[in-house]
Amino acid sequence: MRKAISPFAKILATALLALGLSTQGLAEAGRPKVGLVLGGGGARGAAHIGVLEVLEELRVPIDCIAGTSMGALVAGTYAAGLSPATMRAKVAEADWADMFIDYPDYDKVSFRYKEVLRRSIPGSETGVSADGVKYPPSIIGGEKIKLFFNELVGAGRSERVIEKLPLPLSIIATDIGTGERVVLRDGRLTVAMRASMSVPGLLAPVRIGNHHLVDGGLVDNVPIEEVRQRCNPDLVIAVNVGSPLMKADDVNSLLNVSAQMVNILTEQNVTRSLATLKPNDIYIKPDLGTIGAGDFGRNAEAADRGRAAAEAVRDKLAHLSTSPARYAEWRAPIDATTHGPARVDEIQISDLGWVNRAVVSKELQFAPGDKVHQNEVTRDALKIFGQGYFESVDYEMLNLHDRNILRLLPLEKGWGPDYLRFALNLETDTAGDPGFGIRVAYQKTWMNELGGELLTSIDIGNTPGAGVNFYQPIDPAQNFFVAAGMDYKRNTWPVYEDGQKLAQYYVGRGTVGAWLGANIGTLGQARLGALEQYVRFDRDIGANYWPEGNTHYFGWGADLVLDQFNRLYFPTKGWRTNLAYFNSPDAEFSRVHFAQSAAASIGNNVGLASFRYTGSVSGKLPVYDSAKLGGIDNMAAFAKGQIAGDDIYYLGVRLEHILGKLPLGINSDLRVGLLLEGAHVGEYYTETNLKGTDFLNSTSLYLGGATPIGPLYLGYGYSTNGSSNLYFSLGIPFGTP
Repeated sequence: MRKAISPFAKILATALLALGLSTQGLAEAGRPKVGLVLGGGGARGAAHIGVLEVLEELRVPIDCIAGTSMGALVAGTYAAGLSPATMRAKVAEADWADMFIDYPDYDKVSFRYKEVLRRSIPGSETGVSADGVKYPPSIIGGEKIKLFFNELVGAGRSERVIEKLPLPLSIIATDIGTGERVVLRDGRLTVAMRASMSVPGLLAPVRIGNHHLVDGGLVDNVPIEEVRQRCNPDLVIAVNVGSPLMKADDVNSLLNVSAQMVNILTEQNVTRSLATLKPNDIYIKPDLGTIGAGDFGRNAEAADRGRAAAEAVRDKLAHLSTSPARYAEWRAPIDATTHGPARVDEIQISDLGWVNRAVVSKELQFAPGDKVHQNEVTRDALKIFGQGYFESVDYEMLNLHDRNILRLLPLEKGWGPDYLRFALNLETDTAGDPGFGIRVAYQKTWMNELGGELLTSIDIGNTPGAGVNFYQPIDPAQNFFVAAGMDYKRNTWPVYEDGQKLAQYYVGRGTVGAWLGANIGTLGQARLGALEQYVRFDRDIGANYWPEGNTHYFGWGADLVLDQFNRLYFPTKGWRTNLAYFNSPDAEFSRVHFAQSAAASIGNNVGLASFRYTGSVSGKLPVYDSAKLGGIDNMAAFAKGQIAGDDIYYLGVRLEHILGKLPLGINSDLRVGLLLEGAHVGEYYTETNLKGTDFLNSTSLYLGGATPIGPLYLGYGYSTNGSSNLYFSLGIPFGTP
């Protein structure tokens, strides 16, 4: 039987409870004000995520935050509402190797620009104008990096500007022109983050106002003083992830070279910043071991090491802990971020100088009134960038009067719209002759509001040539076009019998043509045209195997190319189809060429299969227009062009394993491969001793990969049909003989 509680006891208990609650409220209201500093250090900055995880578990509120470089990325995403757990997952999901490649997968690049890149070194693009020669400002424009930042903070869902964030944020950058320390406390969040991470020489500077901004680590890598000025905290938590200098042997890539330069320049300013720490401040320096500034693939390990460093000072951090209710109250405005798709009420495109806005809007797969996911905006921005006209393509979501306005911000190339392009090719093998080629091309774009282009080129070397081609879209969205051109090329064609070179001919070919065509989005292109061909056939050395002379003939042709490979060379997935037909009543023959290839990968293992057929539908292919076998990816055990004939079928299967990255490259991987090839020749024009052979074979082992100047091959091919070949090739392929 419970005893009754006296009125006095009730009054006393109530008073004690009220006193306790009042004391707790006063303690939390009087908690120390905390400023958080996240320093720069490239990939080592993932350690900040582990530190934030511990702060979250301990319920430590932050009153202001400042970050530099990778610290700016983590600070910005944290202030924008991303939890440490989500941040860890997003950073782990990111393909950091791909992040430092400006071009999207080539299946998202416009077909015309893809063909321009196929004929030249992508990084060789040089602006040319009446004012002289202009160069891109850096090796990497940072397009994918910037779009990744947009996805992290949800820039396609709602407006993301620093001054409207509930957590006061400061981002540090450096003015590359004056060396001035620039503190960004307002403006677009992702632009500030991108500016603070612009490693000089590697990533393009970011223009904000009158400043051209690069990595803030050059002037203030651990911005302790900034948080003191920003919110006058009672104590500072400073996290230093700065990189020790790498050994000379480890500085073996463009990313590592740039990171080493920044490390050297930041050492002194970090020492000065750390000297300002006070006795009650908390200093965290994770032991990051051998993790370097470019080791983005080790982000999970870096985060774990950051967590361990925070755990080491857990007792100090625990004194800053607050109650679950008060922490939730502090966190609520930071977490108030729109999730899921956002309804787009209006789409705007910023002002452009020479590019027609229609070529921008045609890539959008959504319209006003649609609900749009963040990744859909990123997808379409990459396709716009893949047209080749822009230095960058950014976007922002403006929230005005309860309306969402998606504003696209394409920035035309500051070194355009006219360019010089270059290509280089070196090749040699033991079965044939060495070759080299240099190409110089001039491309004049946007000659009119529909996007007319003029492309001229000169090739010197073993296959000299020249060409002038004009391309004119006939609608603003460039869905349809007309084109005309004149090209000349001279090849050397060796004549083989029984594996011996008996003669060599020069084949000079001039072509004048006009085409009507359609661009099929980023999928490919179809054309129909009329051509006049001029051919000169001259013996250079050896026996008089074929008659010499000149000929010319008129005909019409049609071709269809669909290209969905994810890379120009050495793809890891996708497919490509090429169908070309030419008919000449004058020469009494028709020629068809069909090629189909596809690639797929599992981990670091890649498989690629190719099938080709070239032959006559009517008549017989003339010698100067015959199909040919020999060389890389074309029966590699034989010399280039060793076998010529009509009705040739080819099947090749490549199995490759990616060993790693080539030195000094951004998107350069090294592969070891096995190439199995087979072919059938309906009628032999050379190597006639093989007549009656139903099946030719070739097996190759090779090293290869995509380098900054083009594909690289070093391999050995062997055929049971009696041929073997040790071959080497580097650079842009200039075509077959």
